[in-house]
Amino acid sequence: MDLTLSLSVDPQSAVPPYEQLRRQIAKQIMNHELAAGDRLPPVRRLAEQLGMAANTVARVYRELEANGYVITRGRAGTFISDIAPADPQAAGTAAALSTTYVADLRALGFGPTVISQFVTEALRGTSE
Repeated sequence: MDLTLSLSVDPQSAVPPYEQLRRQIAKQIMNHELAAGDRLPPVRRLAEQLGMAANTVARVYRELEANGYVITRGRAGTFISDIAPADPQAAGTAAALSTTYVADLRALGFGPTVISQFVTEALRGTSE
């Protein structure tokens, strides 16, 4: 059975709708409000509930999967993965730091691909 998510998108916000949605779902996963193995609603259903384009919700799910928050199992659906740290406060701090880092890099004119490369290099210990 699919989850009923408590999500909202503010069309007046400077933050793009897909980013608002991505942040909310990621935060709920990190805070253990969504448990490993829970199935997210199908893209079209969530898009309809939020008044968003299905492609926007699909993008959110792809980004969440790329970051390890969810696992997509074809027609079976999209499920919460088991990645959340044990300490929700640490997760919140990490999420805030990540958001600030990405916002700073975007303000410098870097796009998602380059930002991902920076993070990958930093994780490998090769970033200078």
